[in-house]
Amino acid sequence: MDLEEAEVFDMNRHVEEPEYHPRSHLKIDESSKVSKAIDPKRERYPFCIVWSPLGPLTWCMPFVGHMGICDSRGYIWDFAGPYTIGRDNMAFGNPTRYLKLDPNKAKKRPSGVSPEEFWDDCLHHSNCMYSRRMHNICCDNCHSHVAIALEKMGYGGLSHWNMAMLGAWVFFAGKFPRPALKRFLFSCAPSIIIAIIILLFHYAGKSA
Repeated sequence: MDLEEAEVFDMNRHVEEPEYHPRSHLKIDESSKVSKAIDPKRERYPFCIVWSPLGPLTWCMPFVGHMGICDSRGYIWDFAGPYTIGRDNMAFGNPTRYLKLDPNKAKKRPSGVSPEEFWDDCLHHSNCMYSRRMHNICCDNCHSHVAIALEKMGYGGLSHWNMAMLGAWVFFAGKFPRPALKRFLFSCAPSIIIAIIILLFHYAGKSA
C-alpha cells in the first residue's frame, strides 16, 4: 500500500473537513434564515431522511433502496459510493419517499447549541467519517451513514441505529413527496406489476 492509499484508509484523522459541513455551503441569501418547510419542487427536505429506489433490486425487494439525510436547510447528503459523499445530487435519483424528523429529539445536544446547529454538526461528523470508507452494499452503506448521524445526535434517546431499523421505518412511515402519485408509481409500480405477474402464473399453474 503506497502513502496515498495509507492516508485514505487512516480512520484516526481528526474530523475537520469543512467541505462536508452544511454551513460551509451557505449562500448569502441562505445564511440569515432557515426554512423548515418541505419543498419537493426544489428537492429540499429539512431535517429529513430521504429514500430512492435502486432499480431492479427495489422491484424485487421493495424495502431495499438508497438513503440519504438532509441538513437543516434541506440539502441532501448521501454516501454515494466508496470515499464519496454526495450533496444535493442523490446518487440514484431524486427522493421518492421522505421521513420528517424533529431536531429537538436529538438528546445529546449540549445546552447553548441550537437544534439546527447541532443537527448540522452531527451530519458533518457522519459525512467526514464516510468520506474515508469503502462502500459495502450489505454491511456498511448509505443506511449506515444515516445511522451514524442519528447516533451522534442521540436521536430519540437511542444510542444505536442500524440499516434494518432505518429501512423499516422509512418503508412503513415514509411519505411520498408531491407529485405523490408520480413518485409512488416510480417507486412501487414495478414491484406491484411483478407481484401481479407472479400471482397470475401461480393461479394459472393451479388451474392447468
